[in-house]
Amino acid sequence: MESGTAGVLRIGRDDLRRLLVGADFPPSPPPGPPGRWRRRWQYARPFLAPLLIFALVGITIAGIQYLSDTRGLPEWVAIPLAVGGTLPAVLAPFRPLFAWRFGYPLLYLGTIDALPTESWPWNPVQIIAFLFVLLVLAARTSVGIATWAGLLSVLPAYVFVPTKANSHGVAILFLAILIVGDQVRRRRQSQRALAEQAERSELEQARRAVLEERTRIAREMHDVVAHHMSMIAVQAETAPYRLTGLPEPARDEFTAIAGSAREALADMRRLLGVLRSESAAPETAPQPGLADVPELVEAARRAGMAVTVATGPEPAESQPVPEAVGLAAYRIIQEALANAARHAPGTAVRVSLDADERALIIGVWNDPAAAGSGAGRPDATAGPAGHGLTGMRERARLLGGRLRAGPTDNQGYAVTAHLPYEPEPTPPVPPDGEPNGGTSR
Repeated sequence: MESGTAGVLRIGRDDLRRLLVGADFPPSPPPGPPGRWRRRWQYARPFLAPLLIFALVGITIAGIQYLSDTRGLPEWVAIPLAVGGTLPAVLAPFRPLFAWRFGYPLLYLGTIDALPTESWPWNPVQIIAFLFVLLVLAARTSVGIATWAGLLSVLPAYVFVPTKANSHGVAILFLAILIVGDQVRRRRQSQRALAEQAERSELEQARRAVLEERTRIAREMHDVVAHHMSMIAVQAETAPYRLTGLPEPARDEFTAIAGSAREALADMRRLLGVLRSESAAPETAPQPGLADVPELVEAARRAGMAVTVATGPEPAESQPVPEAVGLAAYRIIQEALANAARHAPGTAVRVSLDADERALIIGVWNDPAAAGSGAGRPDATAGPAGHGLTGMRERARLLGGRLRAGPTDNQGYAVTAHLPYEPEPTPPVPPDGEPNGGTSR
């Protein structure tokens, strides 16, 4: 384990290497949301760019004039020195380390033919440009890198400035510029930390709002739905003991009702656990698909529904039905059968499945004529329409397909869906209006 002195020396060596040959610091976006001044700057930047270019050209020409008139340098010497003294100020906002590396040797070259009467052996344009480079470098880099840049920049002052007082003045000026740049850097870091903290607070508030809403939903489901399901299970289980003389088929029917109610309660308890948990474990149970449709139909038959199924040719092995399409088909058929039992009890229901290379076509029809007179009429006690049709249409739209639902000519009801394996380029069919009766709501 290295000592404290060795650690400081290592950090200092790394900062010096970064200053001389390391990667640069590209410009970073200002912290926090766009403020008024930043928006104004973005609006005015296209107009200010030509003015800045003209200003840079102007001060470069002024530097050339200074070197030519004051020191008597020829143009082939004055022009490169003046351009080299101005160019670091242009590079500093984009690559501060490269700007300093470019401008630092010119602190030595810029003293060519300096007169003894000059307080500082550099032309004024070069001094202003290099001070700007130090300011940007201190604002964008670390304290160690800025310190090394300041120490190395002061060396030419003590070598070429004729008087000690002026040398100390250059050192103090460089130090002041570095302090100002460091304060700018610290302020930007504080603003960025505050912006990140505000973002985390907003995310935490949003998460809390979601958890509170999930808890409220879980509470309502527990207090209302779970209570009624428990009562259904209890009544179905105790009916054979409370009602004497029940035939055996009726006892089996009550037993099946109780079992279904208990299964529904178990599923609801799992759902309530997920809703109340902040970090619920992922569900590992497989989702139902086309292979589970026969079991779904058989359960409907056990409940007393007359359901027939017609299937087309099996899909090719090279193009199996995607799991998402199979799940959507299962849920649409499940909802259609449930609503058929709810709104048109006693009717015959036909289910069709047809899969080809591009899509799965499903249909659910109820036919009152096939079950005799009186069957298929909407149940007046079924209650208000729910969200069945909306959910089915949403499932079809998510796959880029379409769903139609509406009454048939024989006073029945039909639900048909076209579920492509890949989204179709054409837009989904506009939703139909809510029907006044039939198998789905």
